[in-house]
Amino acid sequence: MGAGFQLDRRSLLALGATAASGVLGCVPPVSAADEALQLDEVAPGVHVFRAPYELVAPANQGAIANMTLIVGREAVAVVDTGNSRLAGAHMLAAVRKVTDRPIRYVINTHMHPDHTLGNAAFEAAGTRFVAHHKMPRALSVRSETYLDQANRLLGPLAEGTRIVLPDLLVQDRMELDLGDRKLLLEAHPTAHTDNDLTVRDATTGTWVLGDLLFVGHVPTLDGNLRGWLALLDRLAAEPAPRVVPGHGPASVAWPESSRAERGYLARLAEDVRALIARGGSMAEAPEVAAQDQRERWALFAEFNPRNAIAAYHELEWE
Repeated sequence: MGAGFQLDRRSLLALGATAASGVLGCVPPVSAADEALQLDEVAPGVHVFRAPYELVAPANQGAIANMTLIVGREAVAVVDTGNSRLAGAHMLAAVRKVTDRPIRYVINTHMHPDHTLGNAAFEAAGTRFVAHHKMPRALSVRSETYLDQANRLLGPLAEGTRIVLPDLLVQDRMELDLGDRKLLLEAHPTAHTDNDLTVRDATTGTWVLGDLLFVGHVPTLDGNLRGWLALLDRLAAEPAPRVVPGHGPASVAWPESSRAERGYLARLAEDVRALIARGGSMAEAPEVAAQDQRERWALFAEFNPRNAIAAYHELEWE
């Protein structure tokens, strides 16, 4: 359906000195079936782990973003893998409770650690790691920060967590086949990040949007606010029987599920533009931007201030 290209080899960035400490050495091996994440079948052959609205903590072991399993006749694909090797291992255990078919593809919707740090649990002969063509650079430059954060927040539970970069890159569009089940991948221009990728299951029409869609959890801006608003408008014009958000319920109706997010992002832009127009400083942005949205979103206090600063950086020169 479109073009992609392969890296010569998969790049692995080793976990730092923390992994060699005696504390990490006492972590027991991951058990299997009783540690599997709970998956909901949202359409025939499409199973989703619905993550809690939480920050990374030992209680959730880094499983704080939705993860999806799509089962074909010959093989399966996993979309996103959690914020630690342990979270990925629990998703792998969930996959094995559904099917013993080989995992042909692990697809990352973007570079953020809650979607990629579990990749290490899925390394196996024949498994390809797939992402937007800009994702390797974006993840590589943040690798030390992401790994340090995982170790700081999870302690011994972060053992084995490392960066696994994709070896199959989507330039524009790509079609993957699981055996009588095609997945349609599309690389998008800068929005939530500069490496957002969506996955549509051609069999059921289910559309995995990653963090281009937040439902209930406040959106987080790490790309371009104007680009995200424009992309949402384009995506909303494309029909789908259901979509899987990066954070939120296992599946939601489309496009109505995008309206709250678009409202938040539009209010963020409006308030920051008004602050800039009156000569307000960037330091004021967290206190004035999108405050009428506070009661509508989980984790608002944690992420809205960052969004406000990012929006001010972007909009002060428009």
